Amino acid sequence: MADARLLERTKTAAKGRPGSGRFMRDFMLNKYLYIMMVPVLVYYIVFHYAPMYGALIAFKEYSPMKGIIGSDWVGFKHFQDFFSSYYFWRILKNTVVISLYTLLFEFPAPIILALLINEVRNQTFKRVTQTITYMPYFISLVVICGIITDFTNADGIINTIFTWLGYDGQAMLQKPHLFRPIYILSEIWQRIGWESIIYIAALMSIDQEQYEAARMDGASRWKQIVHITLPGIMPTIAIMFILRMGNLLNVGFEKIILLYNPITYETADVISSFVYRKGLLEFGWSYSSAVGLFNSVINLILLITANYVSRKVNESSLW
Repeated sequence: MADARLLERTKTAAKGRPGSGRFMRDFMLNKYLYIMMVPVLVYYIVFHYAPMYGALIAFKEYSPMKGIIGSDWVGFKHFQDFFSSYYFWRILKNTVVISLYTLLFEFPAPIILALLINEVRNQTFKRVTQTITYMPYFISLVVICGIITDFTNADGIINTIFTWLGYDGQAMLQKPHLFRPIYILSEIWQRIGWESIIYIAALMSIDQEQYEAARMDGASRWKQIVHITLPGIMPTIAIMFILRMGNLLNVGFEKIILLYNPITYETADVISSFVYRKGLLEFGWSYSSAVGLFNSVINLILLITANYVSRKVNESSLW
């Protein structure tokens, strides 16, 4: 009763202000949801939007003693130095190649796993499979990289098996041409179970009567997957693809830094790891900020493009 009276007073106060009135009515009906949203807004403002002010140092010769405002303005000097440097094409190529390979092989993997789990009828086997595939995601990245390093060493289990098969066992992470396959396979192993959760949830929302109708018409399991299951989760796939495109060039530098070495720089060094070395190890703050800003702009363009194409093709988009 009290909420109804408060809502009525809100409607009266908001007359003549259609936009604010609509918001106030929605706020009164969903006030607890708005309250729950506050910590998320604070997080994004403090840790994502406020730090964007620091992007100014990409156009300055930043000095900690002078601060961001007091540092000398140099315009696009650092961008020009980066575009004309030897490292530009190498790290751009490595970033694009690793990102595209990851998109090609890692992105479909959780979709396939979700489809396979959906076909399993034994609930115990299904739960055990889900638990096993989820586990690597919750293991510390440092531990994951340690396992990968130990397994691919000259005396590791993988090279031991190759030695039994007649191949010479050598440290795989010391070979530039093997770094990308190792990275992509480890990404699939680590993320496939966790990322399949959203697709499994999407599968649960599909109307089961469609499957019953298809079975009555004599459709096989494969035809049911092609004509019912995949179209049913296609909007979810489209949204996840758009989000992935927005982070296409943000190859996880943590894993790469933990796995690469100077021998594999030619195939392993990406934009994020290059920014880490230049900014934190060599104290080139302005130069590394320019490189990072360039990376962010490209990601924004890819995100907008993917969203536009998805909206035109299957009418699913973020906005």
